[in-house]
Amino acid sequence: PEEQEVVKNLWSIRPCYLYNEEYDDCTSIKARFHQYFIHGESIDCNQWKRDFDNCSRFEKDPNDTKSALELIRSEQSRREERMRAHYSNNVWSKRAGPPEDWAKPLPEHMQKEYENSFLAAKSKELRGGPQTPDSESSSCSIM
Repeated sequence: PEEQEVVKNLWSIRPCYLYNEEYDDCTSIKARFHQYFIHGESIDCNQWKRDFDNCSRFEKDPNDTKSALELIRSEQSRREERMRAHYSNNVWSKRAGPPEDWAKPLPEHMQKEYENSFLAAKSKELRGGPQTPDSESSSCSIM
């Protein structure tokens, strides 16, 4: 069961050097100053170090499911913490699908602006339509 969980969540494990970079960044003087300014105290950066150690152990021994599971759980808790405000937001109502008129045509003034744009020319080119000769297309040059 542990091996199945590791295989299923292997995508969530970052490359090991990133955990070390996060730890170094978290413990830097600049980060400590920022933490003190935002939180009023330094935050604990040891989780990044534990994650780096677990990742290194798992990288050396891919059968070390204990280290991998601890790392996966750490990533899950980090993701949950990051998304907590999103899930607890009750101000906006979430929609089930796109609005009915999401693909309606652009207003006329925007369509006219789009007709001679670079984006329109490239769109025609990709669709295999007739290309506008360079003499007819407008371009800007600074002399």
